[in-house]
Amino acid sequence: MNNPSMRARYIADTVATASPGKLLVMLYDRLVLDLTRAEEALGGGDREGAAQQLMHAQDIIIELRSSLKTDVWDGAPGLSELYGFLLTQLIQANVRGDAELVVSCRSMIEPLRDAWRTAVAEAGSLASAARVA
Repeated sequence: MNNPSMRARYIADTVATASPGKLLVMLYDRLVLDLTRAEEALGGGDREGAAQQLMHAQDIIIELRSSLKTDVWDGAPGLSELYGFLLTQLIQANVRGDAELVVSCRSMIEPLRDAWRTAVAEAGSLASAARVA
């Protein structure tokens, strides 16, 4: 897909048709990508590029935190606190230009992403099995 407008449309269509669980995994994937890019930018001395990636990562965490339904899931308050901690850490990483802080945040986010990915896949498998039965 070399045509930028075709790529943008493909991405928009993918997001528009994704299930809520898939959207959650997509957000986590992008969050990890943002942090990886920020770490690389800081390693290369590109503070401006790192700042852009870190601010986008912060936006994703804010979205994840605001979408939690604390009255529906008893684990939501703890996850909300973790998101708040990560947000603070990413702000500090941006202010200080601290790649190690970015790595630390990524190491907390990747297991969450992997857990959500597994949960979404298992839920999809159960739904498929229910349709067949």
